[in-house]
Amino acid sequence: MLGRTDGRHLLSVKGAPEIMLPRCIGRRRGDTVAPLTDADLDELRVTVEQLAERGFRVLAVAERAASQRGELDSDRIERLVFAGLLCLADPVRPTAAAAVRDLRAAGVDAVMLTGDHPRTALGIATELGLRTGGRVITGAEVETRTEAELAALVAETAVFARVSPVHKAAIVGALRRAGHIVAVTGDGANDAPAIRLADVGIALGPRSTPAAKQAADIVVTDEHIETIVDAVIESRAMWRSVRDSVSMLVGGNFGEIAFTVGSALLDRSPALNARQLLAVNLLTDLLPALVVAARPPRGITPAMLLSEGPDSAVGTALRRDVTARAMATGAAAAAGWLTARLLCPPRQAGTVGFAALVGTQLAQTARDSHGDPLVLAAALGSAAALFALVQFRPTSYFFGCRPLGPLGWGIATVASVGTAVAAHGHR
Repeated sequence: MLGRTDGRHLLSVKGAPEIMLPRCIGRRRGDTVAPLTDADLDELRVTVEQLAERGFRVLAVAERAASQRGELDSDRIERLVFAGLLCLADPVRPTAAAAVRDLRAAGVDAVMLTGDHPRTALGIATELGLRTGGRVITGAEVETRTEAELAALVAETAVFARVSPVHKAAIVGALRRAGHIVAVTGDGANDAPAIRLADVGIALGPRSTPAAKQAADIVVTDEHIETIVDAVIESRAMWRSVRDSVSMLVGGNFGEIAFTVGSALLDRSPALNARQLLAVNLLTDLLPALVVAARPPRGITPAMLLSEGPDSAVGTALRRDVTARAMATGAAAAAGWLTARLLCPPRQAGTVGFAALVGTQLAQTARDSHGDPLVLAAALGSAAALFALVQFRPTSYFFGCRPLGPLGWGIATVASVGTAVAAHGHR
């Protein structure tokens, strides 16, 4: 900064001590200026290290007399007089360390990219509980590494110090090309390139610069990293609800197909006609599936959601739920239909199979609701609609059904509830 004081022009400069001190030739002591000796430099470097280890951000301040020429190129930032050290304290919130632990429990590895002194970065990283191994990678070392080596460095340490915006972007790019999914959070203009390059860019806090907000995919309205943890929990709750809804739709449809094909192999015609299959989908897929997808899962703690990610929600767990629901649906419908063929009038057997097919899907939905009143209401409402469809003669005959008596409904109910309970016991 070039200014005017006491009738003369003065050039004032602040910056990283390791960059500023080599540019100084003198040291201000009170009202006098003494030469800056090697012993002075060693003393100042030790002081800077000590302050950085305590978590302070340390800047060196220097000045010199200058002409009124306005150009401030690097050649003029020389022959400075050291004025002092400026220490900035930005204490870590107690909840931040817990948030980092939660992220690691969720399978999210936190990496620090900062322009601070390595000692400052190491002190903050230790307080946050980041992986360090006692090592900090500097921007100068980043420049000498290949992309593969940069990605490998993250496995050794999670702390990078004295990095520039170019270094941050290089690290993010190397991690992405190594197959990692990368989210970057920051609030400054120097974070914008890395935020834009990341898979998920997050501008943190209302005081984020316009550049950071424009580059980001998500803008967090406060400055708390804990909010990111809350977002992870919320998103995984959404994935679980989606999994439950998809398993209901896909598993139920597979069970319907299996029952329809199987009954056609045992009889001259399938047990269900096209209108009945449409009615099954309307009763089981419309209201219950929509409610399950829109409601947050019950009986699931945040710790449980942190421990399972989207891969588990739509991978093995989804295949397991789809298989279990399909087998239970097909088995209940087959059991109800075959039993009704032995005990009920021939025309009612298909209706019993139809009622058992719908009933077992609704029973499984109610069982998996964990007492959610809205899901239970949707299941009971669909069950009431099923009863009305079958017993009301115009709709019953329109869908190819026959009204059932106590025996038919008893068979359908036992097949539905019994199969749903048995399937839950083997999950």
